[in-house]
Amino acid sequence: MPNIFEYIEWRDIKFKQVEFNEIDSLILTRLSYFPFDNVVESEEITLKEAYDKYKKLHKKGRILIEGDKDFFPLLAKSKRFGEIKLTDYINKIDLEQEKQFSAITIHMPDNTIYVSYRGTDNTIVGWKEDFNMSFSDLVPAQTEAKEYLNQIAKKYKGKIRVGGHSKGGNLAIYASAFCDPKVQKRIINVYNNDGPGFSDKVIELEGYKNIISRTHLYIPKSSVIGRLLNHKEETTVVESTQTGIMQHDLYSWQVLGDKFIETKATNSSEFVDKTITNWLKEVSVEQRAACIDILFEVLNSTKAETLSEINDNKFANMKAMLKTYKNVDEENREIITKALNELLKIGRSNIRRKDSGGV
Repeated sequence: MPNIFEYIEWRDIKFKQVEFNEIDSLILTRLSYFPFDNVVESEEITLKEAYDKYKKLHKKGRILIEGDKDFFPLLAKSKRFGEIKLTDYINKIDLEQEKQFSAITIHMPDNTIYVSYRGTDNTIVGWKEDFNMSFSDLVPAQTEAKEYLNQIAKKYKGKIRVGGHSKGGNLAIYASAFCDPKVQKRIINVYNNDGPGFSDKVIELEGYKNIISRTHLYIPKSSVIGRLLNHKEETTVVESTQTGIMQHDLYSWQVLGDKFIETKATNSSEFVDKTITNWLKEVSVEQRAACIDILFEVLNSTKAETLSEINDNKFANMKAMLKTYKNVDEENREIITKALNELLKIGRSNIRRKDSGGV
């Protein structure tokens, strides 16, 4: 079944021939994950030039998943994307603030700009910030995203599109909702690709209400991440070749021409949505924060920096350590254990990808 690889290989048509579409947006959100450290700075550089520069680096940035290894050069040599211009790449990880933030600005042939926010990477601090969204109305990366969008809008003219995948989708909406009003007026569309939503408090704010009609949520049929918290966006459910939480991988999303292949959400996705939603409603904000702090205290006890470094022995030690927390009731202990299991699955997946040729 066709995905974004086939979209480029089969329909490599310049933007002046076929206008911007939802598949292009998904591709541009993936660009924010590429290893542009010491490659893209404040000066404009085409994607083709960026890839050539990357190849010559003695110390290359880390490619996050195997698909990027092949997709980066494919985009660079394509007619549609090779000549787009990149600027203002930023990549920050702050352990003390529990913040992981990365973004890039893309200058399109139609004289618009696309601000692309990276989602959660494989770092434990990145995942902690995602979990913090369940009890905090504002996380550090959201503030950073808003400031970045304001700076980019001040620096460059033209209409603006904003997008992201995973947490990046949440950042795209937050930045667009709470940027300067003059900047918000320049925004054409906001694309949230399987990113979490917002608290009750945030969705009632005027900035959020002003931008929501220009916002679209795309989720795979068994979405978990994109079901978190409140969503008011128009939603498209997308066919995927993966199963379960691994459908979060945008390379598994199916396309036909310049559209996603649409389907209906699975029963498991609906069940997960209701289960998580009910838990968030039933426990206090303080309980959520305590559970998440314990979860990541246990993870950090392994001394691992990324999920792929957590093996079966470390996981067994984490479960043993969890039993020592006397102030965690049995129900919340079970929730934390399930979360550890899910994170371990993702870590194992990253290990398999690395062993099969990813870097």
